[in-house]
Amino acid sequence: MLRAAVSATALLMLSAAIPSFAQTTVYTSASPTNGATLVAPAESGPPKLIVAISVDQFSADLFSEYRGEFTGGLKRLQRGAVFPSGYQSQSATETCPGHATILTGVRPGRAGIIANDWIDLSVQRDDKTVYCAEDESIAGSTSSKYTVSDKHLKVPTLGERMKAANPASRVVSVAGKDRAAVMMGGRKVDELWWWSGKAFESYAGRTAPAAVTRANTAASEEVKAGSSAIALPDFCKSHTRAIALGDGKSVGDGRFERKGGDARGWRATPAFDAAVITLAGDMAMDMQLGKGAATDILSVGASATDYIGHTYGTSGSEMCGQLLALDKNLEGLFARLDTAGVNYAVVLTADHGGHDLPERLRELAVPDAQRILATAAPEAVGAEIAKKLKLKVQPLNGGGIGDVWIDLSLKGAKKAKVLKAAVDAYRAHPMVAHVFTKAQVAAASVPNAPPETWSILERVRASFNPEKSGDFFVALKPHITPIPDGTKGYVATHGSVWDYDRRVPILFWHKDMARFEQPLSVETVDIAPTLAALINLPVAAGEFDGRCLDLEAGAGSTCD
Repeated sequence: MLRAAVSATALLMLSAAIPSFAQTTVYTSASPTNGATLVAPAESGPPKLIVAISVDQFSADLFSEYRGEFTGGLKRLQRGAVFPSGYQSQSATETCPGHATILTGVRPGRAGIIANDWIDLSVQRDDKTVYCAEDESIAGSTSSKYTVSDKHLKVPTLGERMKAANPASRVVSVAGKDRAAVMMGGRKVDELWWWSGKAFESYAGRTAPAAVTRANTAASEEVKAGSSAIALPDFCKSHTRAIALGDGKSVGDGRFERKGGDARGWRATPAFDAAVITLAGDMAMDMQLGKGAATDILSVGASATDYIGHTYGTSGSEMCGQLLALDKNLEGLFARLDTAGVNYAVVLTADHGGHDLPERLRELAVPDAQRILATAAPEAVGAEIAKKLKLKVQPLNGGGIGDVWIDLSLKGAKKAKVLKAAVDAYRAHPMVAHVFTKAQVAAASVPNAPPETWSILERVRASFNPEKSGDFFVALKPHITPIPDGTKGYVATHGSVWDYDRRVPILFWHKDMARFEQPLSVETVDIAPTLAALINLPVAAGEFDGRCLDLEAGAGSTCD
């Protein structure tokens, strides 16, 4: 059995391909007999293993900027079928709904995953915010201290469909976030593991396999050791420029220095993806995925790009170093599968795009970029409405953008007055582009045209769920960052209705695939039906919101 030797030291070794860049995993595979590398020929025919990779916050803009610099795994994927204009087409451009689209082939509203979290004023607990991957009915659960659950995912994933068709199929999901692992793996999985903040964990009662034990030992050593500043590749030096945010804080010229014991800081480094990808590779090798009687699926949620984007923005040295390291770590995973002789296919995409911090955007020809004013918060708008209508309750509940809920104690004519006052107030706000009532969204048609042509209302409709969505929806104007102060935590984010948050690359690769690029728009809900056709998995009409993409660059079709 081939296995990578991975340790805390290995996670910090210099890569031969990027000599000046630390924190890139170096994979080694040794023969059981004489130490020579063994390369077994892969079987021909349909793939026996699907590797589905989501790079959190890997926007189409980042792919476009860096694609010429990739020399490893991301370069290999560009030798397959490249769809640079993929879309997370809905308005809910967040981690949980985005991951839910990738392997279900269903848009967020229908899947039941309208956001990372939402307000449910009817739940019997003080905290009315519900996390997308929790079971809020569990006593003592809150949106920040929750029991991970697949309760809210209402449709099957591709892995679940594969296992239903042939119980011999194995479903493995590994990610840096619980919501990524759950939404890509689904309800019926063989192994599902995520980073909890302290260790790789799973549902209560699941025994950790040896690969997880090794990963936790290596991660613990990594976090404890800390890291010194890395030497950036030459290409990244042009991205190095400090952007002042106030109170002595700046971003844009970082090199991932980290004190020992800083687990939160470790997540926002290339080493975090290295740990997740190493664990995914170990699981594949230990379980001999792709070697059984049925096709298996391995889902990998690489989360460091998102943490780095939030912490440092998307245009500085930090993101540059991260993407070049990710490229090398992915090539290490593919090399292991090659060496094991696995007949595998890969799809890589993202759960959403992202937007840089406004302070840097204004230096990069986006003069209207700015941070949200506190006056746009539902609490602020609600306070003015309560004063005007002489209410005894805070009438509005929400997270600042997107869905807003009216307090349940307000009914009938009183609720109608609050709704009208709130809609009028938001439509008059200088930072707001659109406001739609729940009735307007529900009455809108489900879009089926190319996603770049969708109206804002249609984008919101794709995320709408009548049981969970708010009483009205607020869309900010473009380039408004819904973080009022960049000195208090995250500096940049995503989640808007605009294309910089919707557009993501979609890349398919298989050893027998002829290379081609299709610049026209496709959707992430197209991935599941495309993979189902690739492995000859029959799925009834109407089960997917997406369509099969033909991956045959010729007269034939992989969708037949």
